[in-house]
Amino acid sequence: MDKFLRACQSAVLDNEAKTLAGKICVPHVSLLQRANPDNDAHHLTIEHLYGILLHTGDTRPLEALATEFGFDLVPRDMPKPEALTTSMINVGKEVADLTIAVHEALEDNFVSLVEKSVICREIGHVRKSLDVMEASVQAA
Repeated sequence: MDKFLRACQSAVLDNEAKTLAGKICVPHVSLLQRANPDNDAHHLTIEHLYGILLHTGDTRPLEALATEFGFDLVPRDMPKPEALTTSMINVGKEVADLTIAVHEALEDNFVSLVEKSVICREIGHVRKSLDVMEASVQAA
């Protein structure tokens, strides 16, 4: 836990603590005290940590926490938003392609490995198009 707490402190100290404190509505001295892992009287709250992550983009606390629990923190590629109508058309097309793949696989009442692969690929396309749709809605 020490690495996590030290990563939180580093995120505060390395990102203009005075400015950061104003953004998360905490007095500057209080933020420094709360971020100090050697100070037993004060601790960061989840809300403070969220504000630090949000306003600094510093992922060291998350990386330290993930490492302590045996995970890796890997950023994902965020889909680029499109016009809402365009993204809706793409979702419809991908769902139609998936529907066709499933119907073709079921024609002989047996789904082969190749057909399973095609269906799984089409499911991936639907997921990606839904991610773009979600980004498009949020950007609208």
